[in-house]
Amino acid sequence: MSQPIEQIVRRKLSDEVFDRLERMITSGELQPGDEMPSERVLMERFGVGRPAIREAMQSLANKGLVNISHGERARVLKLTARSIFQQVDLTAKIMLSQSSDSLEHLKSARIFFERGMAREAAQRASATDISDLREIIERQRDCLGHAEEFINADMGFHTRIAQISGNPIYVAVSEAMLAWLKEYHTEMLIWTGKEKFTLAEHEEIVNRLEANDVDGSETAILKHLERSSALYAK
Repeated sequence: MSQPIEQIVRRKLSDEVFDRLERMITSGELQPGDEMPSERVLMERFGVGRPAIREAMQSLANKGLVNISHGERARVLKLTARSIFQQVDLTAKIMLSQSSDSLEHLKSARIFFERGMAREAAQRASATDISDLREIIERQRDCLGHAEEFINADMGFHTRIAQISGNPIYVAVSEAMLAWLKEYHTEMLIWTGKEKFTLAEHEEIVNRLEANDVDGSETAILKHLERSSALYAK
């Protein structure tokens, strides 16, 4: 019986260069903040031309591994949960715009996530945390009638709750989901008086957090999100 043919795919030179540069970063040979070697040094090291180096370097930049500034050497970036989510920001928004199911799944995921954040925050919230949250509510109140500013403060409120966890991955997840949902936040929030409900619900959430009421905090944020979830529409 003959063996199936296994085709060997010929890779572009720039792909090979990308793999080697990536290994230099992941192995620790190059650290966050370090300058990448010059194009000439890399050309000599890998035995390739300038186009392959430049294309590989651009691929590194597109993946958030290096920063390229005009007239300067590329520099290795420090990867964080936030920077990783920012790399998929555009594709996530495109996915959401193409499918109503994806938007509903994101809304559902956000509710699931924030219920957990509320329970965590109720156990850990300090006086400073509570003060910061009340300050955000007052800033929101000052923004009544200004959709963009009000929504930004709203996002800040929910992200601040995630920060109470002390886990930067939770904070990055919160920021990412809120940024993606913001694309579909209709101005009905402002022009139909629903912003007053938002302020009252935020105050109730903070009261429950301040009382270290775990179940009450979850219930308050669930009530708030189930109502406001209807304001996100394609």
